[in-house]
Amino acid sequence: MERAVVYVTLFGLLLALVTTLPIKEDWDIYSFHINSTVTSRYATTVITSRVANRMDESKEIEFHVRIPKNAFISKFRMFIDGQLYDGAVKAKEQAQQEYTDAVSRGQSAGIVSSVGRTLEEFKTSVTVAPHKKVTFELTYEELLKRRNSKYELQIHARPMQPVKDFKVDVYIHEKAGISFINVQGGLSTKDLANAITKTHADKQAWVYFYPTEDQQETCDSCGEQGMNGDLVVVYDVNRKASIGDIKKSSDGYFVHHFAPSNLTRISKNVVFIIDQSGSMSGRKIQQTRIALLHILSDLAEDDYFGLITFDSEIFHWKRELVQASKENLDGAKEFVQRINDRGATDINLAVLEGARMLNAHRREGSASILILLTDGDPTSGVTNLGRIKSNVKEAIAGKFPLYCLGFGYDVNFEFLKTMSLQNDGVARRIYDDSDADLQLRGFYVEVATPLLTDVTMIYLGGTNLTQTNFSQYYDGSEIVVAGQITDNNVETFIPQVVALSRNSKVTFLETNITEIVSDDLIQRVWAYLTVKQLLEKELQLSGPEKDKVKEEALELSLKYSFVTPLTSMVVTKPPGESTDVLHKPQEGGTHTNPQRGSGLGLAGGSLGIYRGATDINLAVLEGARMLNAHRREGSASILILLTDGDPTSGVTNLGRIKSNVKEAIAGKFPLYCLGFGYDVNFEFLKTMSLQNDGVARRIYDDSDADLQLRGFYVEVATPLLTDVTMIYLGGTNLTQTNFSQYYDGSEIVVAGQITDNNVETFIPQVVALSRNSKVTFSETNITEIVSDDLIQRVWAYLTVKQLLEKELQLSGPEKDKVKEEALELSLKYSFVTPLTSMVVTKPPGESTDVLHKPKEGGTHTNPQRGSGRGFAGGSFGSSAGGGYGRGRPSPLFCDPLHVSHDMV
Repeated sequence: MERAVVYVTLFGLLLALVTTLPIKEDWDIYSFHINSTVTSRYATTVITSRVANRMDESKEIEFHVRIPKNAFISKFRMFIDGQLYDGAVKAKEQAQQEYTDAVSRGQSAGIVSSVGRTLEEFKTSVTVAPHKKVTFELTYEELLKRRNSKYELQIHARPMQPVKDFKVDVYIHEKAGISFINVQGGLSTKDLANAITKTHADKQAWVYFYPTEDQQETCDSCGEQGMNGDLVVVYDVNRKASIGDIKKSSDGYFVHHFAPSNLTRISKNVVFIIDQSGSMSGRKIQQTRIALLHILSDLAEDDYFGLITFDSEIFHWKRELVQASKENLDGAKEFVQRINDRGATDINLAVLEGARMLNAHRREGSASILILLTDGDPTSGVTNLGRIKSNVKEAIAGKFPLYCLGFGYDVNFEFLKTMSLQNDGVARRIYDDSDADLQLRGFYVEVATPLLTDVTMIYLGGTNLTQTNFSQYYDGSEIVVAGQITDNNVETFIPQVVALSRNSKVTFLETNITEIVSDDLIQRVWAYLTVKQLLEKELQLSGPEKDKVKEEALELSLKYSFVTPLTSMVVTKPPGESTDVLHKPQEGGTHTNPQRGSGLGLAGGSLGIYRGATDINLAVLEGARMLNAHRREGSASILILLTDGDPTSGVTNLGRIKSNVKEAIAGKFPLYCLGFGYDVNFEFLKTMSLQNDGVARRIYDDSDADLQLRGFYVEVATPLLTDVTMIYLGGTNLTQTNFSQYYDGSEIVVAGQITDNNVETFIPQVVALSRNSKVTFSETNITEIVSDDLIQRVWAYLTVKQLLEKELQLSGPEKDKVKEEALELSLKYSFVTPLTSMVVTKPPGESTDVLHKPKEGGTHTNPQRGSGRGFAGGSFGSSAGGGYGRGRPSPLFCDPLHVSHDMV
């Protein structure tokens, strides 16, 4: 059979994949400087990159850097040919409008979010004329947080090529005096040791990092594209038992760092609540066991502890807290060794039980702590998030903090963060990696040694204060408060700290403020802290209160030019180029799972300018228009869309997009939708494909994504027939019989019943188009008779599959009718489908597990691909209450079969 001519239109991100990226050799980064100044723990870092286009033609030049996720970008500008192009921080809605206007003018602008551990990514580009230069300058600010008795200033160096003039300059000034300073990180290895100079003189310290071009290519984390790693400056300041450091500006702002030393530790009561649901299987549960064993060993003998594991039920080691004696610890460790994954996730029941245990064990002079570790959403018991938060808040009643550890990326991190904040705690993401046990132990160390409880920071004569009440103060940490001195009158300003230390009340009092520093610095520390805390407060509120707090945070973000989750940086460029819009994503926002371990080290979310929002409606309609305008007899038309997200621009209503696309295509050619990654709305793409005689395919965000894309194209590259109609005279209860195209290497499968089982009157026929002519395939003899049950099950399998696809495209009574048909067949033939579940019974005393088959287009989960768990499209988990996706496609309920009518 001759091959038909095929015309293909591809839209979406596929265009970006085949576009030639900027070739780094075409331009020269001749200078790359990072200057960081730290005063009173507040770091301001400026990254300056100078680049020259050495070519005889214009080139697109990139600026691509990574910054700490706790930082706020406050300035970005470019100097091109003597002209300054200054970025402006604007309210997100206003910036979005400018972005939309840019798109409507045919320009492009946008953002990309990508979550990892400690860094956010900023990327933009600009076209530079032949033999011209551009200077990029980015400024970001952050308040360094004290953990484990040290501050860490993280600087990421990745200039994308060896640079002749590469410098990192760090200057630290602390009035209290610097007790020690070290340099760590991947760029402090022996290969680069002689490129680092460190100087320490009482209250000041300097770190210089000046590697040569050769060193930038030969170190452990270096290569042809230069360095790619971190320089981490670690230091602490001198401490005393008094109220700590208080600094003010001449205009009346102050900041107070409180971290007293030489305090006696307080014994603690701690309950660990550990998720053992099915999704914790494999490495997660193993690492949790390892971490718990170490944590139990670190408990002091005067501590009391409890252990709860949970799935759809809760399991106690002991129903009450017990002392951390050797005998009790040995018994607890045996319990930990037996923790196994099973069941669903009843977070509400588990946390309420943990709170009950602590409330029943109130010991005077001790500190109580509740720690929850989970990797998923609540799927059993109370599943309404608002009700869970309300129940937990009522049970804890402000008596102790709740710390929530979210394991991996399938967890609803915003829910955990809000629940922690409402109960004086914090949430921390535990990254699903080989060091997860170290991350768990690292978190525990931060809260292992409480020194004070019920800490109240009092400032008589102070106003506009940041948070002043703290449930506990831990060894190695620090409490920071900022505000304004009323009328800038230092005489009436009296700071005081009142807290409990074991059984007694302690007071720290200071009457002298000895340090006056830069007006702008202290004011910016106050603004930074205030915005951070307002954003946390906003998470916990609703209605008018939420709106008011959000408005306050927005006003301050704009006033101090901070890029926060409420603002965006509008990056202006020379006339004719795109206006880029930079957003700061939230850690608890969209669940995305980056390719960790690939050297990309992104976290919190990245700040990127990967050009353009997502106007799926506009793109697909234009593709359809192009194909409709090029209708050639004897050819086959195909429309292929590749996208990685929801529509965010133009028409965003999914129903309207589907209706528009269906009308534009009008059954004349198939639409194939490729959904890249796990943030894409796959069910929408699947429905839109099915409505237009195509299929949807998930492209997994991995190193072989290009092979997956090419693999899909190969499947549709060679059409052999179009407008294929499968006719069965004397046949009934048929599966799908009309197919827009038949491709080389594929197969069309139809099943049904022969009316009255009368083979004499059963005449199968296939009619189709091949190039310019109609072709007919007919058969009068049926030569193969096989097992009744086999053919019937093939028919049932195909029918259920196609009914489920049909149900996706319908609504109202029609949808319900088709769904009911699919359900009846699923039950009759005992198929576990998205409409049915398998109840797994076990011996008496064990739980009854319920197995579901999730839909490919359902909850967005990002599996650990390559983990040997090979399930995809949806997997079957023995977690009562939900299956969980773990990877790419494998057969689910039957192997490929020879069926009643194969046409190849």
